[in-house]
Amino acid sequence: MGIHFRSMNLSEWFHVHFDEKDVFMKVDPPEKPGWEQSFAWKDIIRVCFENGDWMSSDTIYVFTNQREESYVIPTEADGGAEVWSEIIRRGLFDAELAIEMATQSEGFACFPPED
Repeated sequence: MGIHFRSMNLSEWFHVHFDEKDVFMKVDPPEKPGWEQSFAWKDIIRVCFENGDWMSSDTIYVFTNQREESYVIPTEADGGAEVWSEIIRRGLFDAELAIEMATQSEGFACFPPED
């Protein structure tokens, strides 16, 4: 569940930011190779949110029409909370469901829900 790294704060090595067209991730985990990824807002087809516990970050899973696997964004990443707010603002995750998830200590939800 969630992403577990406590040797450094997640926000020190996982960075995410966005502009009007794209979301960008730059990740330099301790003692592991770094990587960069990006995806376009227009390509998002589904977003899931997993509540973390006291040992792990809440996690956003972004699915696009460009690949089968999701992009994973911890909310504790540098810029993670801002990306989550923008996802909700753009209507890519239901605002009421986001509030419901914020009031729970654990859970997993996706939008749009599966048929």
